[in-house]
Amino acid sequence: MKISVVICVYTEERWDDIRAAVESVRGQRRQPHELILVVDHNPELHLRLKREYTDAIVVENTHERGLSGGKNTGVATATGDVVAFLDDDAVADAGWLEAFEEAMDGTPAVVGVGGLTRPMWDTGRRPRWFPDEFDWTVGCTYRGLPAERRPIRNVMGGNAAFRREVVGQVGGFHSGIGRSVQGRKSRPLGCEETEFCIRLSQRRPGSLMMFEPDAMIGHRVPASRATFRYFRSRCYAEGLSKALVAQSVGAGDGLSSERSYVARTLPLGVLRGVAATLRGDPAGLARAGAIVVGLAWTTWGYAVGALRLRVRGARAGRTIENER
Repeated sequence: MKISVVICVYTEERWDDIRAAVESVRGQRRQPHELILVVDHNPELHLRLKREYTDAIVVENTHERGLSGGKNTGVATATGDVVAFLDDDAVADAGWLEAFEEAMDGTPAVVGVGGLTRPMWDTGRRPRWFPDEFDWTVGCTYRGLPAERRPIRNVMGGNAAFRREVVGQVGGFHSGIGRSVQGRKSRPLGCEETEFCIRLSQRRPGSLMMFEPDAMIGHRVPASRATFRYFRSRCYAEGLSKALVAQSVGAGDGLSSERSYVARTLPLGVLRGVAATLRGDPAGLARAGAIVVGLAWTTWGYAVGALRLRVRGARAGRTIENER
C-alpha cells in the first residue's frame, strides 16, 4: 500500500510548526510513498518551501482558497493508493502511517481512517475549566469518541487517511464549508471533512470510516485558543458549519452523531463536573458550565446558519421567478 502524505500550509507564521510536522513524517517507521506540501495562495511561502524541502513535492493550491481547495490539490497531485492528511501545526507519532495501513489493509470496505489527536497546550497544561467533551474546538479527539478501533460516521480532517480513488469519485472536499482565508480572519469554521465523509457514505453504500486510536498525533494549541473567548467563538462557528452540512447531506445524516453527543455525552460531562466539585475540585463546576455554554453557542450558531440559508434560498427562488 502506497501512502501519500499531504500537509496543507498557508502562512510563514507557522514555519516552525511546518518544520516539526515534516520531520515527524520523515521519522515514520513506515515511510510514506511521497510527501506533498500544498501552499494556499502564498507565493513567498511556496518558494521558501521548495528551497527548503527538495525531497518533497511542493505545489500551490490550484483550487479555491482554503483548506478544502488545498486538500483537493493534494489529492490531485498524489500518486499513492492512500492519501493521509496531517495538519501543519501537528506532529505524528512514529507509528502513525503504520496504524493507518493496518486499519485499511485487507478491508476494502474501509475507505477512510481517522486517528487519535492529542492536544499540546502552549500554556503547558490544559486549562482547568476546559472540558474534555469539547476538545474538538481545538482540533483534537474529544470525550465521546470510541476508545478502540471501530466504525464512526466521520473522521477529523487533520489526522485522517482516505483511499485516493474514492475522493475523486465523490467530488472531493466542498469549498464554502471549512476554513478559508476569510474564515481564518473572522470565524474558525470547520466540518469540511464531516460533510465529505457523510457524502461519501451516501454515494458509496457499504463504505466504512474507521477510528484507529493507534494512529496518534499531537496537535499544537496556542495560548490564544486556550481562552474562553475562543471557545465560545469556535462553538458558534461550528454551529454555522453544521447548518451548511445539514443543507448539503440532509439533517438526518448530518446531525446523527450530534444527537447522541448532545443526549448522552454532554449530560454525563455536566454530571462529572458537578461530582468533581463535590469532591473538592472547584474547577469541576467551571467545566460543567463550559459544557452548557458550548452547547448553547453551538445551537445558536446552527439556528443562525439555518435561518441565513433559508433566507438565501428564498431570495434565489424569487430571483429565478422574476427572470421567468
